[in-house]
Amino acid sequence: MADHQTPSTLESRLSEERVFEPPASFVSQANMTDASVYERFDRNYPAAFAEYAELLVWDREWDKVLDDSNPPFYRWFVGGRLNASVNCVDRHLESRGDRIAYHWVGEIGDERTLTYRELHRQVNEWAAMLRGLGVRENDVVTIHLPMVPELPIAMLACARIGAPHSVVFGGFSAHALSSRIDDAKSRFLVTIDGYYRRGQMLDHKKKGDEAIERADTDVEAVVVVTRNEEPAETLELVPGRDWLAKDLLEKHAGATVEPVSREASDILFLMYTSGTTGQPKGVQHSTGGYLAYATATSKWVLDIKPDDVYWCMADIGWITGHSYIVYGPLSLGTTSILFEGAPDWPSKDIVWKIAREKGVKLFHTSPTAIRMFMKWGPEPVEKQANDFRLMVTVGEPIQPRAWKWYYDHVGHGDAVIVDTWWQTETGGHVIVGLPALRNMRPGHAGRPLPGIDARIVDDEGNEVPQGSNKAGNLVLCRPWPGMLQTLYGADARFIEEYWARFSDTSSKDWKDWRYRTGDGAYQVHGDFRIMGRLDDVINVAGHRLGTMELESACQTVEEVAEAAVAVKRDEQKGHVPEVYAILKEGASRDGIEAKIVRAIEEEIGKFARPSRVHIVDDLPKTRSGKIMRRLLQNISNDEALGDTTTLRDPTVPVTIREQIAREPAKTREEVATEASDIELP
Repeated sequence: MADHQTPSTLESRLSEERVFEPPASFVSQANMTDASVYERFDRNYPAAFAEYAELLVWDREWDKVLDDSNPPFYRWFVGGRLNASVNCVDRHLESRGDRIAYHWVGEIGDERTLTYRELHRQVNEWAAMLRGLGVRENDVVTIHLPMVPELPIAMLACARIGAPHSVVFGGFSAHALSSRIDDAKSRFLVTIDGYYRRGQMLDHKKKGDEAIERADTDVEAVVVVTRNEEPAETLELVPGRDWLAKDLLEKHAGATVEPVSREASDILFLMYTSGTTGQPKGVQHSTGGYLAYATATSKWVLDIKPDDVYWCMADIGWITGHSYIVYGPLSLGTTSILFEGAPDWPSKDIVWKIAREKGVKLFHTSPTAIRMFMKWGPEPVEKQANDFRLMVTVGEPIQPRAWKWYYDHVGHGDAVIVDTWWQTETGGHVIVGLPALRNMRPGHAGRPLPGIDARIVDDEGNEVPQGSNKAGNLVLCRPWPGMLQTLYGADARFIEEYWARFSDTSSKDWKDWRYRTGDGAYQVHGDFRIMGRLDDVINVAGHRLGTMELESACQTVEEVAEAAVAVKRDEQKGHVPEVYAILKEGASRDGIEAKIVRAIEEEIGKFARPSRVHIVDDLPKTRSGKIMRRLLQNISNDEALGDTTTLRDPTVPVTIREQIAREPAKTREEVATEASDIELP
């Protein structure tokens, strides 16, 4: 799909931009100051990754760091046994039991504080509750919760009893939840009555109820957390299936559960992510390799220390929250912030107010959030006197202008900024500048972490020479501990999606296997600049959405015959989807745009809402019938049309462009308002 070109003049100028050195005050206290670490990991690969595993406590130490005998199904720390909840909670009790693990800040002013001792008690009670409901080792438990303390508690309780968890982002619709329940064959669901968003209580349980109705899997037990201030009796509970968490926890008050000793290669969790087909991919992560990687990168990259107060603004429903709100920070025994609400409610300085009151020193957010803060101007952040020593950006490439604003106004010019590139599949940071060892170059993610071998290849798999300033496919050429094990129940798809294109899949030598990230990149002075997705996946505010999923949602509208989704650049979100739809013959156009938007909200979630919907007479297709989404992308972004010679009818994109020029402009909010009035069958 990608058209690999030499980066534009604008991008090339990035190589001339000023680089920023980390302050001496940061370097003097950093967790990683050993400049030989890159060479050491290269020379001793893969044995050097034992340094990661040594940050954990083990029931039994590993016999071998890496078993690479069956690529790409790699096994890390073979023979080792451990439990993730022990590493995140139990091991801190003696020396740090009264240290705060989480400050939780609710949207309506309510707060909860959990020490490690209190977290240990609640994780044990939850573990006992889940066992009492019939959850056994290796049963997958689906967790569909917003940002409430019960989310990490439930995750750790699952880890304690050896039951893999599958956390589904709270913003996903009932349909998206049901597909994940079915793929995981999950018979247990944890949900909540509702949660607050901009001061309004949202009904959440109804999505779980609808998902269970849609699912083919027989869900045996549903645990319902209660957030609502109103009496729990107002909840509709299915007898024998639905249980209020607070009632069950009363029965298990004070319970202790012996942690299940898991092999390092046993599953810790599943995380579903979008792919190039309509079916979400169940990315499977191991216990030992993943936990060691999340812990080490939290220490080396995020510079987390046990006495720090750290805030990652991600949602735990995505991989960033798993690695850098739950497993990494807790493994290191630090204090983290959990925030239920929106970053602009009840005021635009709420984030900075919370950070000041809680004493946050390490701040972690996305380029989307930074662009939003920029739009509001510097006054809200400057109103609160924060003193961050390190600030992180994650989820998508950050533009140099946004990077500089973050540096100047949030960090006051004396905090380190760490830009990171990684994926759900990698488990943790992969390309990043170790903050005390690397200068900061705005707009560039940095260099591969020690032991990581990242390269850029053309579409034929030939390596793009460093210094050529040419873009290509970003590939990873060595296994690493945090990597996904496979796609749950889909080994063949795992190979096809990630390895087949640039690997010799008949080889038993790992050196012949290269992981295809799906992202494009190029290098400037050795630093990697990430260009974004090269396949049919859209990164919307850091959330990955497959175009096939969006197009399938469009076609649930009865009047729609065919739909295609293009990627439109957006000043705040980075990218948003834009829909082009053909209607069935004789179908009315009245209200159809709103119906399509409503369908996407129902099938996927409101966060996937398109910026516009265009009803067209035809789509640009090749002679073989393939839709040329690249041309629609040119139209959406007001760019010159690329090569149209392979089209069945080269006039189609021109006609679409002329039609759109005549259409009245609508904001995304106007589209959403129209959609809210639509009832779908």
